Amino acid sequence: MAFGTNLCVAQPDLSVLTQTDERVAGLRFSVNGDKKTISGRLRNLPFTEVIEDAGPGIAKIDVQFNPGTDAGIAGAFLRIDLPGKDYAGGMAELIDPASPTDVRVALDAIKPDDQNQYLRATAKGAKFVSPRRRLEVAFSEPTEIIVKDDRRKGNTNIQVYLTVISGNAKEGQSAQKSFTLKASGEVDKTPIAIAIDTSRPGRPFVGIGGNFRLQNPTADPPIIQYNLQNLDVAWGRVAMPWREWHPDEKTDPIEAAKAGRLNQNVRKAMEMAQTLAQRKIPCIISIWFPPRWAIRLNRDQNMGDFGGPGAMRGRHLDPEKWDGICESIGAYMIYLKENYGAEPELFSFNESDMGIDVLQTAEEHCLQIKKLGAYFATKGLAAKMLLGDTGDAKPTNFIKPAMEDPEALKYIGAVSFHSWRGGDDKLLSTWGDAAKKLNIPLFVGEGGTDPSAHKYPALFQEPYFALDEINLYIRICALCQPKSILEWQLTSDYSILSGGGDRPLQPTQRFWNLKQLGSTPAGSVAMPVVYDRPGIACAAFGYVAKGIIAVHIVNDGATRPISLSGLPDSLKELRVYITDGQRGMKELDRIPLANGTAKFMLETASFTTLIGNR
Repeated sequence: MAFGTNLCVAQPDLSVLTQTDERVAGLRFSVNGDKKTISGRLRNLPFTEVIEDAGPGIAKIDVQFNPGTDAGIAGAFLRIDLPGKDYAGGMAELIDPASPTDVRVALDAIKPDDQNQYLRATAKGAKFVSPRRRLEVAFSEPTEIIVKDDRRKGNTNIQVYLTVISGNAKEGQSAQKSFTLKASGEVDKTPIAIAIDTSRPGRPFVGIGGNFRLQNPTADPPIIQYNLQNLDVAWGRVAMPWREWHPDEKTDPIEAAKAGRLNQNVRKAMEMAQTLAQRKIPCIISIWFPPRWAIRLNRDQNMGDFGGPGAMRGRHLDPEKWDGICESIGAYMIYLKENYGAEPELFSFNESDMGIDVLQTAEEHCLQIKKLGAYFATKGLAAKMLLGDTGDAKPTNFIKPAMEDPEALKYIGAVSFHSWRGGDDKLLSTWGDAAKKLNIPLFVGEGGTDPSAHKYPALFQEPYFALDEINLYIRICALCQPKSILEWQLTSDYSILSGGGDRPLQPTQRFWNLKQLGSTPAGSVAMPVVYDRPGIACAAFGYVAKGIIAVHIVNDGATRPISLSGLPDSLKELRVYITDGQRGMKELDRIPLANGTAKFMLETASFTTLIGNR
């Protein structure tokens, strides 16, 4: 039953001013048994939301707003986002409405921009019914409900606003309401036919990778060691602590290092790169914090503790300092190579489209590629530039100037985006198309779904979170054909392990998902795959000449029959592995093949991998 909820404050036309999502600073999240509590502020409006599992298909949501001052808003709401594909053609029906008019409204068409409300009324509840879905919401007291069509301009949802505060939130005007949601519907067990086209091999997939940006000197080392020993890590990404490497523009950082003044954070980062090099794991090196001297500042800007907690992000590099910038970064790469035996293959400024922490325009990104790329080449450094390395998949225009600049193209070694917040098929495919056009690899430089999950680490243990993450990775594999997806992180930050400290480290469902995806046989390339029903994500890889195939399937729905065709005729059986909330890459009974086709049951809420090797 797919739908979403959030709290939001809005203007009179219901254009949202802000809402509870990963972009809201200061959110707090806790879990106590069947209750989850979220608290924070929306436009200086304090709130608390408690979500309780009240039984099969039932959730209770308690919402409270406590204005300390006048908030200057037009209303505060609990909003429900109903997928248009599930409820289009259905009905909205009010329960005990204050007025008998408009009790039932059809959700059958996309409304014009100036007529996008289905209904606005006061009632004690509402039902949303479609042929296969039913969502009933009961209110603790009569409440204004607004049902709005939001399926324009690329949106896909029907939005339901449940009013908690009507009009401006006044100081001392505490408001509290409770809502009970009951979801039911037809369980889709329809068989799915999956077909692989081995005649059109795509680009290589070398396996899973990981980020190794060191942040916790105590917790990071044992977790890194565990992951490197128990995962087949194909690529790594490490941080270059540029700010600590060269804090004073007037000093020579290599001479300072030789004189014993190498910063401890720099030494640890270089040792991390060395560890990867010793394991023959190729590496990306990325910069977060630049030194003060390298950035452009307006005279009225107060630097504060630049790069430290609470510091302002998003500083542009000083265009008059490019020679010094190239020499400084180049010196780091040379020292790393000569003293630690590590030479990264790719270089980037982390998420520079967003300014975390260097901010670049698309044109500045292109200039950086040319400046640093040319300098690295003159110094005999192997590192090429990483095009993009964006904070998520949305800023596709960020890479266009460099893609159209012949001089920049000489120094680009790969394309990268970060998978935070996911994206639709069209958006994700754009990145694969860019790499294909340039005939270079694509990387997911940071793999993950929720960039703010560190605020509520208990989320990492939730089976749905793990399933959602691997679902995105499998979609990316199918749509983009990346060379590798580098998990954020294989350290204690966003850890894929549980335990630590006084408790032994244990693999979680997310660990097993990565290990299972990483079990794709060496030498495999992406294979086109199609399927005739929604509810799953599927990616296929193979090495047909050797009779090797690997098929990864994520099932969001119920157990259902699968027919998998297009497999090499030389294969007689498939090995099967499954990861879910109870099992970690558990091997199941093998599946026999007949005429290149396998038939089996795909288990509910699971990640299944089938591997054939003659």
